[in-house]
Amino acid sequence: MQHLDDTTRTELEAAAFRRLLRHLDDNKDVQNIDLMILADFCRNCLSKWLVAAAEERGETLDYEAAREYVYGMPYSEWKTLYQGKATPEQLAALEARQKARDQRHEESNGQ
Repeated sequence: MQHLDDTTRTELEAAAFRRLLRHLDDNKDVQNIDLMILADFCRNCLSKWLVAAAEERGETLDYEAAREYVYGMPYSEWKTLYQGKATPEQLAALEARQKARDQRHEESNGQ
């Protein structure tokens, strides 16, 4: 992508992000905890990243507004309609993932 100008690259990145949001919207059965276990990010992370990106540009973006954009509806509504209760297996897998991440972080910091 180095051969692309900044505007084209930004447009492609934005299009890929919108495609990711559509993909997540089309796969509401994929729970946030599953995303966290597999990829160490979820829909809420995307919302937080949007808020952070806005702040870096000197813009204000409310977290709830960012979540509504990512979820395609208010988070409370999405949660009621689509979010299932985490199973003990999911919780254990997430905890193991977080412990492994923390251990890698400590090792990379020479602790």
